[in-house]
Amino acid sequence: MLTGYGLLLTENAGAATGGAVGVSYIISIVAMVAIFYFFLLRPQKKEQKKIQEMLQAMEVGDVVVTTSGFYGVLIDITEEDVIVEFGSNKNCRIPMRKSAIAQVEKAEK
Repeated sequence: MLTGYGLLLTENAGAATGGAVGVSYIISIVAMVAIFYFFLLRPQKKEQKKIQEMLQAMEVGDVVVTTSGFYGVLIDITEEDVIVEFGSNKNCRIPMRKSAIAQVEKAEK
């Protein structure tokens, strides 16, 4: 009879330990998600916001650097596209997406 009672105590102790392990597991998952957010997603969103603000602040006459490394001057800006003039040749005007602009230097007034 004593062995049956000991078995019952062992099962109850295992259930209590399993519950503590479950809570610990959930806390560690939440901590990993928080770390993932603060080290990966948040800085990426900040960078996207900064780029979006830069693209919205572009004006005709600004000097831009494209993602491929070419320098040019903005000639025209539409909703999604820009026309950039490259070099001193006034005939070299290329339409491109705003997303192809990597850097903007404001024109001196």
